[in-house]
Amino acid sequence: MALMMDTPQVEGLFPSRVGRSTTKVAVEHELVSRDVVDGSVPRIERVAAATVGAQYAPYLAFEPGGQVELSFPTAASPGELEALVRRDLTSLRADCTRVGVELEAVAVDPRGVHAVPLQLDRPRYLAMQDRFDEVGPAGRRMMRLTASTQVCLDWASGAAGLEQWRLAQLAGPYLAAAFSTSTQLDSRLAIWLEVDPTRTAFDGRLLGTDPVAAYADFAAGAARFTSEAEHLSTLFPPVRPRGHYLEVRYLDVQPDHLIGRVVSVLANLLHDADRRRAALALLAGPERQAERWHEAAYAPHLLADRGRELMRIAGARTRVGAA
Repeated sequence: MALMMDTPQVEGLFPSRVGRSTTKVAVEHELVSRDVVDGSVPRIERVAAATVGAQYAPYLAFEPGGQVELSFPTAASPGELEALVRRDLTSLRADCTRVGVELEAVAVDPRGVHAVPLQLDRPRYLAMQDRFDEVGPAGRRMMRLTASTQVCLDWASGAAGLEQWRLAQLAGPYLAAAFSTSTQLDSRLAIWLEVDPTRTAFDGRLLGTDPVAAYADFAAGAARFTSEAEHLSTLFPPVRPRGHYLEVRYLDVQPDHLIGRVVSVLANLLHDADRRRAALALLAGPERQAERWHEAAYAPHLLADRGRELMRIAGARTRVGAA
């Protein structure tokens, strides 16, 4: 059954009326793990034991299929964040290597769901898997096989914040295509488009003039399989509102050396008012978000010209993806 979502609860996901002037950034970076001897999926406990006491341990976590995630603390600038990411990823890889585990920046684990068990088997994840199974097989693949580099950016209030919210979504298909690292017919994004549209909103439904009302409708339209307090955390839109920051969720996992550049592109577009408005002007016109997301997943070359223009506005090289 759909949940009657109170608008005040959703309002907590959006900036207050108090202005914010900070432009901090952060990254949540997921990696696929592999046993160096037989290529199997290591148990989460094995990786956790190898990283006890490490400097990065407080922000180490795991995804349902055993993907290793580092949710880095905020940094004042993309350059500062890049230095932190490089240091801790180097340390994490070294610690895992000592116990015979290698970590790969692979957007879709090629081993498949039959070789990658659900390791987080708490009731929340079992219920999520059951819900996704009602739609099709993509939910299991998303939970167990996919990895992303998610960028978090400070979110302003007022008109600037509305511009940031809109641009982060409008630019999504173009940036996802530009930074794609997975193959088109079996890409991470293609999997996400098949998961459960009532929970993912890759269709532009969140681009309305009243984002709080749009998000409340989105939340109410998704079946609830967990507690009411947890329901909002079971929604997976391309851009997730987090109160004082935006979580950009649509990018494939990036190679270590590109993480800083990805963060810089997004930070420049969202935090620089002139660049933000230039990008919004570029993307003005019919939205057709569902069509754009489909192209990003299956025919990214169709978005290349506008993607290059977005990169130019952001001050980046026109081609930055690894694909």
